[in-house]
Order: sequence, then structure tokens, then C-alpha cells
Amino acid sequence: MYTEQVMDHFTNPRNVGEIENADGIGEVGNAKCGDIMKMYIKVDNDVITDVKFKTFGCGSAIATSSIATEMIKGKTIPEALELSNKAVVEALGGLPTHKIHCSVLAEQSIKAAIADYYKKQGIDPEPIVGKVPDCEDGHCH
Repeated sequence: MYTEQVMDHFTNPRNVGEIENADGIGEVGNAKCGDIMKMYIKVDNDVITDVKFKTFGCGSAIATSSIATEMIKGKTIPEALELSNKAVVEALGGLPTHKIHCSVLAEQSIKAAIADYYKKQGIDPEPIVGKVPDCEDGHCH
């Protein structure tokens, strides 16, 4: 049911934890959704020099968080913003249809962290990042 890459990132997740004094923090999902992802980014000269995550959720949520952090580490902010949930799924060798939402949350948590980074810089993130999803009512939209 799960690919070898999914199982590897679930059993040996990369970049787990928090970053003290993170330049941007993004959190999406909630307990009603069943999955909560929190991303921390460190940015230097428009490059994501470090990224960590904390995820409460299923194996797919952990695996998508893990691979997403690997995919944006060392990238510029514009490159990180191009990361799509489709690219995350492809990097994992596929996900069951009912778990695709986990890859969407991974993409959204990165965008939320970048939006937070821009806000801390005094820049309105919406023209750059787009609308960061609101998951308050249990459904991300």
C-alpha cells in the first residue's frame, strides 16, 4: 500500500524538531482534520538554510513533511514557493488517494512559514505567497 520511500521517511523522518528564533513558522491543519503540520524555516540572503518540522498525524503526514523539508532546504524562497503537493507525492513514489491531502498540507505549511517570514520582514505576503489556508473549522480551504 505504501512505497518504500514513504516507509523510509515515516520510520526515519528527516529534519524533525523546532528551530529556535526561526525566521518563519507555519502551521496548518488541526485536530479535527486529524493532521497538524508545523514548519520552521531559517532564511539567510533569501535562501532557506535550515528547515524543521513537527507533525501530529498519520505516517503519510510525517513522510510528506519529511520529504518536503528535504526538497526546500538550500533553495531560495521563490524556488520553495514552487514546491507543489504533486512534486511531494512524486518524490515519495506515490500515495494512496485518500492520503493525498497530507501532501497538500505539507505544501501549505511551507507556504505558511514563508508568509510568516515575509510578515516579520514587514512585507505583505499575500501577493507573493497567495492566500494561506484557513483550517480553523476542520477543513482546509
